[in-house]
Amino acid sequence: MHILGDIGNTDTKLCLVSTKYKIIKKIIFPSKNLNQKKLSKYFISLKPNYQKINKILFCSVVPKSFNLIKKFLSKKTKINCFEVKNLNLKSLIKIKVNYKQVGSDRITNAISLINNKNNFIILDFGTATTFDVVDHDGAYIGGVIAPGVNLSLEALHQEAAALPHVDIARPDRVIGKNTVMCMQSGVFWGYIGLLKEICERIKTEHGSKMKIISTGGLGPLFQSAEKVFDEWKDDLTMHGLRLIFEHNKSSEVK
Repeated sequence: MHILGDIGNTDTKLCLVSTKYKIIKKIIFPSKNLNQKKLSKYFISLKPNYQKINKILFCSVVPKSFNLIKKFLSKKTKINCFEVKNLNLKSLIKIKVNYKQVGSDRITNAISLINNKNNFIILDFGTATTFDVVDHDGAYIGGVIAPGVNLSLEALHQEAAALPHVDIARPDRVIGKNTVMCMQSGVFWGYIGLLKEICERIKTEHGSKMKIISTGGLGPLFQSAEKVFDEWKDDLTMHGLRLIFEHNKSSEVK
Protein backbone atom coordinates (compact mmCIF):
# COMPACT_ATOMS: atom_id res chain seq x y z
CA MET A 1 0.00 0.00 0.00
CA HIS A 2 0.99 3.64 -0.53
CA ILE A 3 0.00 6.98 0.94
CA LEU A 4 -0.49 9.95 -1.38
CA GLY A 5 -1.22 13.34 0.15
CA ASP A 6 -1.93 16.95 -0.79
CA ILE A 7 -1.30 19.50 1.98
CA GLY A 8 -2.97 22.78 1.08
CA ASN A 9 -3.30 26.01 3.01
CA THR A 10 -6.83 25.12 4.11
CA ASP A 11 -7.18 21.33 3.98
CA THR A 12 -5.01 18.23 3.80
CA LYS A 13 -6.25 15.41 1.58
CA LEU A 14 -4.71 11.99 2.03
CA CYS A 15 -5.39 8.79 0.11
CA LEU A 16 -4.44 5.25 1.06
CA VAL A 17 -4.02 3.43 -2.24
CA SER A 18 -3.22 -0.11 -3.34
CA THR A 19 -0.01 -0.93 -5.21
CA LYS A 20 -2.11 -0.54 -8.39
CA TYR A 21 -3.19 2.92 -7.14
CA LYS A 22 -6.80 2.07 -6.44
CA ILE A 23 -8.08 4.38 -3.69
CA ILE A 24 -8.84 2.37 -0.55
CA LYS A 25 -9.45 5.21 1.87
CA LYS A 26 -9.62 9.01 1.67
CA ILE A 27 -9.07 11.34 4.64
CA ILE A 28 -9.58 15.13 4.69
CA PHE A 29 -8.72 17.37 7.65
CA PRO A 30 -7.72 21.01 8.35
CA SER A 31 -4.06 21.83 7.65
CA LYS A 32 -3.75 24.49 10.35
CA ASN A 33 -2.83 24.06 14.02
CA LEU A 34 -1.80 20.42 13.68
CA ASN A 35 -0.18 18.47 16.51
CA GLN A 36 0.56 14.82 17.23
CA LYS A 37 -2.68 14.37 19.20
CA LYS A 38 -4.81 15.68 16.32
CA LEU A 39 -2.93 13.55 13.80
CA SER A 40 -3.54 10.43 15.92
CA LYS A 41 -7.26 11.22 15.71
CA TYR A 42 -7.25 12.00 11.97
CA PHE A 43 -5.20 8.92 11.09
CA ILE A 44 -6.93 6.42 13.38
CA SER A 45 -8.49 4.63 10.40
CA LEU A 46 -4.97 4.01 9.01
CA LYS A 47 -3.75 2.29 12.18
CA PRO A 48 -4.48 -1.31 11.02
CA ASN A 49 -2.50 -0.66 7.80
CA TYR A 50 0.63 1.09 9.09
CA GLN A 51 2.85 -1.97 8.64
CA LYS A 52 1.52 -2.59 5.12
CA ILE A 53 2.55 0.83 3.81
CA ASN A 54 5.75 0.92 1.76
CA LYS A 55 5.74 4.36 0.07
CA ILE A 56 4.61 7.83 1.18
CA LEU A 57 4.55 10.93 -1.03
CA PHE A 58 3.07 14.39 -0.46
CA CYS A 59 2.82 17.64 -2.33
CA SER A 60 2.72 20.44 0.22
CA VAL A 61 2.55 24.22 0.32
CA VAL A 62 2.65 24.27 4.13
CA PRO A 63 6.14 23.19 5.29
CA LYS A 64 5.26 23.19 9.00
CA SER A 65 2.27 20.89 8.51
CA PHE A 66 4.26 18.59 6.22
CA ASN A 67 7.05 18.25 8.78
CA LEU A 68 4.56 17.32 11.50
CA ILE A 69 2.83 14.76 9.28
CA LYS A 70 6.18 13.42 8.09
CA LYS A 71 7.37 12.92 11.66
CA PHE A 72 4.13 11.19 12.64
CA LEU A 73 3.85 8.83 9.65
CA SER A 74 7.56 8.00 9.54
CA LYS A 75 7.39 6.95 13.19
CA LYS A 76 4.25 4.84 12.70
CA THR A 77 5.19 3.18 9.40
CA LYS A 78 9.02 3.14 9.62
CA ILE A 79 8.96 4.47 6.03
CA ASN A 80 10.57 7.66 4.70
CA CYS A 81 8.01 10.32 3.84
CA PHE A 82 8.89 12.42 0.77
CA GLU A 83 7.65 15.72 -0.63
CA VAL A 84 7.41 16.27 -4.40
CA LYS A 85 10.18 18.86 -4.56
CA ASN A 86 12.59 16.44 -2.84
CA LEU A 87 12.44 14.20 -5.90
CA ASN A 88 14.18 14.49 -9.24
CA LEU A 89 11.49 15.66 -11.66
CA LYS A 90 13.75 17.09 -14.37
CA SER A 91 13.31 14.13 -16.71
CA LEU A 92 9.56 14.04 -16.05
CA ILE A 93 8.52 17.64 -16.74
CA LYS A 94 10.17 20.73 -18.20
CA ILE A 95 9.52 23.78 -16.02
CA LYS A 96 10.13 27.06 -17.84
CA VAL A 97 9.87 29.32 -14.78
CA ASN A 98 11.68 29.60 -11.45
CA TYR A 99 11.18 26.11 -10.02
CA LYS A 100 11.50 27.26 -6.40
CA GLN A 101 8.61 29.71 -6.78
CA VAL A 102 6.07 27.21 -8.11
CA GLY A 103 3.94 25.40 -5.51
CA SER A 104 4.26 21.62 -5.33
CA ASP A 105 0.53 21.28 -5.94
CA ARG A 106 0.76 23.26 -9.18
CA ILE A 107 3.71 21.18 -10.42
CA THR A 108 1.87 17.97 -9.50
CA ASN A 109 -1.27 19.07 -11.35
CA ALA A 110 0.81 19.87 -14.43
CA ILE A 111 2.49 16.46 -14.28
CA SER A 112 -0.94 14.79 -14.22
CA LEU A 113 -1.45 15.94 -17.83
CA ILE A 114 1.99 15.25 -19.33
CA ASN A 115 0.80 12.23 -21.31
CA ASN A 116 -1.76 14.32 -23.19
CA LYS A 117 -0.96 16.24 -26.37
CA ASN A 118 -3.09 19.34 -25.80
CA ASN A 119 -2.31 22.82 -24.56
CA PHE A 120 -3.92 23.10 -21.13
CA ILE A 121 -5.11 25.65 -18.63
CA ILE A 122 -5.44 24.01 -15.21
CA LEU A 123 -7.96 25.86 -13.08
CA ASP A 124 -7.65 24.94 -9.39
CA PHE A 125 -10.13 26.21 -6.80
CA GLY A 126 -8.24 26.25 -3.52
CA THR A 127 -7.37 28.84 -0.88
CA ALA A 128 -6.12 30.72 -3.94
CA THR A 129 -7.61 30.26 -7.40
CA THR A 130 -4.77 29.28 -9.71
CA PHE A 131 -4.49 29.08 -13.48
CA ASP A 132 -1.54 27.00 -14.72
CA VAL A 133 -0.48 26.68 -18.34
CA VAL A 134 0.90 23.43 -19.75
CA ASP A 135 2.14 23.22 -23.35
CA HIS A 136 1.28 20.35 -25.70
CA ASP A 137 4.79 18.94 -25.13
CA GLY A 138 4.13 18.70 -21.37
CA ALA A 139 6.17 21.78 -20.38
CA TYR A 140 4.95 23.99 -17.54
CA ILE A 141 5.22 27.59 -18.74
CA GLY A 142 3.62 29.66 -15.95
CA GLY A 143 0.27 30.80 -14.70
CA VAL A 144 -1.89 33.18 -12.70
CA ILE A 145 -2.76 33.36 -8.99
CA ALA A 146 -5.98 35.08 -7.86
CA PRO A 147 -7.59 35.27 -4.39
CA GLY A 148 -9.68 32.21 -3.60
CA VAL A 149 -13.47 32.35 -3.46
CA ASN A 150 -13.85 31.64 0.26
CA LEU A 151 -10.86 33.86 1.03
CA SER A 152 -12.63 36.75 -0.70
CA LEU A 153 -15.84 36.19 1.25
CA GLU A 154 -13.91 35.97 4.52
CA ALA A 155 -12.02 39.19 3.72
CA LEU A 156 -15.31 41.04 3.18
CA HIS A 157 -16.55 39.81 6.55
CA GLN A 158 -13.32 40.56 8.41
CA GLU A 159 -12.66 44.01 6.99
CA ALA A 160 -16.21 45.41 6.75
CA ALA A 161 -17.90 45.60 10.16
CA ALA A 162 -21.46 45.48 8.81
CA LEU A 163 -20.98 42.52 6.46
CA PRO A 164 -21.75 39.01 7.82
CA HIS A 165 -19.96 35.75 7.11
CA VAL A 166 -21.69 34.00 4.19
CA ASP A 167 -21.03 30.81 2.24
CA ILE A 168 -20.57 30.76 -1.50
CA ALA A 169 -23.74 29.80 -3.37
CA ARG A 170 -25.25 30.35 -6.80
CA PRO A 171 -27.76 33.20 -6.37
CA ASP A 172 -31.16 33.02 -8.03
CA ARG A 173 -30.71 36.51 -9.44
CA VAL A 174 -27.93 39.04 -9.97
CA ILE A 175 -29.62 41.97 -8.17
CA GLY A 176 -29.59 41.11 -4.48
CA LYS A 177 -32.46 42.07 -2.17
CA ASN A 178 -30.51 41.85 1.09
CA THR A 179 -26.89 41.96 2.26
CA VAL A 180 -26.27 38.21 2.03
CA MET A 181 -27.74 37.99 -1.48
CA CYS A 182 -25.69 41.00 -2.60
CA MET A 183 -22.45 39.47 -1.28
CA GLN A 184 -23.15 36.07 -2.82
CA SER A 185 -24.04 37.65 -6.16
CA GLY A 186 -20.93 39.83 -6.18
CA VAL A 187 -18.57 36.97 -5.43
CA PHE A 188 -20.30 34.33 -7.57
CA TRP A 189 -20.83 36.40 -10.73
CA GLY A 190 -17.61 38.28 -10.12
CA TYR A 191 -15.72 34.98 -10.17
CA ILE A 192 -17.53 33.83 -13.29
CA GLY A 193 -16.23 36.99 -14.95
CA LEU A 194 -12.74 36.54 -13.51
CA LEU A 195 -12.51 32.91 -14.65
CA LYS A 196 -13.71 33.58 -18.18
CA GLU A 197 -11.65 36.74 -18.69
CA ILE A 198 -8.36 35.31 -17.42
CA CYS A 199 -8.78 32.11 -19.45
CA GLU A 200 -9.54 34.13 -22.60
CA ARG A 201 -6.51 36.35 -22.06
CA ILE A 202 -4.27 33.30 -21.50
CA LYS A 203 -5.55 31.76 -24.75
CA THR A 204 -4.94 35.00 -26.66
CA GLU A 205 -1.43 35.41 -25.27
CA HIS A 206 -0.54 31.75 -25.84
CA GLY A 207 -1.90 31.93 -29.36
CA SER A 208 -3.15 28.34 -29.50
CA LYS A 209 -6.29 26.34 -28.91
CA MET A 210 -6.37 25.28 -25.25
CA LYS A 211 -8.34 22.86 -23.13
CA ILE A 212 -9.40 24.04 -19.66
CA ILE A 213 -9.25 21.40 -16.92
CA SER A 214 -10.67 22.24 -13.50
CA THR A 215 -10.04 20.69 -10.10
CA GLY A 216 -11.10 21.64 -6.58
CA GLY A 217 -14.50 21.37 -4.95
CA LEU A 218 -16.06 24.60 -6.26
CA GLY A 219 -15.66 23.78 -9.94
CA PRO A 220 -19.10 22.17 -10.46
CA LEU A 221 -20.82 25.09 -8.71
CA PHE A 222 -19.52 27.62 -11.24
CA GLN A 223 -20.00 25.24 -14.16
CA SER A 224 -23.69 24.98 -13.21
CA ALA A 225 -24.14 28.62 -14.20
CA GLU A 226 -21.91 28.95 -17.26
CA LYS A 227 -19.38 26.81 -19.07
CA VAL A 228 -16.07 28.03 -17.71
CA PHE A 229 -14.03 24.86 -18.28
CA ASP A 230 -14.04 21.76 -20.49
CA GLU A 231 -13.60 19.05 -17.87
CA TRP A 232 -13.57 18.69 -14.09
CA LYS A 233 -11.17 16.19 -12.48
CA ASP A 234 -11.62 15.82 -8.73
CA ASP A 235 -8.50 13.68 -8.22
CA LEU A 236 -6.17 15.52 -10.61
CA THR A 237 -3.52 16.07 -7.92
CA MET A 238 -3.63 12.44 -6.78
CA HIS A 239 -3.15 11.29 -10.37
CA GLY A 240 -0.11 13.56 -10.64
CA LEU A 241 1.33 12.10 -7.43
CA ARG A 242 0.82 8.62 -8.85
CA LEU A 243 2.77 9.50 -12.00
CA ILE A 244 5.58 10.97 -9.87
CA PHE A 245 5.64 7.79 -7.79
CA GLU A 246 5.92 5.60 -10.88
CA HIS A 247 8.64 7.79 -12.39
CA ASN A 248 10.71 7.84 -9.20
CA LYS A 249 10.54 4.17 -8.25
CA SER A 250 14.30 3.92 -8.20
CA SER A 251 15.20 7.61 -7.93
CA GLU A 252 17.26 8.99 -5.10
CA VAL A 253 16.20 12.03 -3.12
CA LYS A 254 18.14 15.13 -4.17
